[in-house]
Amino acid sequence: MTPWSNESLSSCAFVDPYAAHPSDNAWPTPAQSYDDLDYFLPPPNPADRLSFTLTPHDQQRLALHAALTVAGIPPMPEDRAVIDQLSTLPADVNNTLQRWLHHAQ
Repeated sequence: MTPWSNESLSSCAFVDPYAAHPSDNAWPTPAQSYDDLDYFLPPPNPADRLSFTLTPHDQQRLALHAALTVAGIPPMPEDRAVIDQLSTLPADVNNTLQRWLHHAQ
């Protein structure tokens, strides 16, 4: 067995795949700039908002949904009828239910 010698490979062509030449542009500029598509949205104008008011029944229903979710009991679709009936109760009863759910956490 003959020892390996670098001199015997001198006739082989060597190509460095990682060689960079200053004339080569590794990151060509894009054909079209898309910088103008990315921008912040303007803040909402309060005058442009819709002026809908919720009925007390709807406000209590949404507050009960939120209280259940915060308490870790997300309302299921089959709970909708019960939540609708509970939200028709007087506001004092709904406030008490929400406090109980808040303390149950």
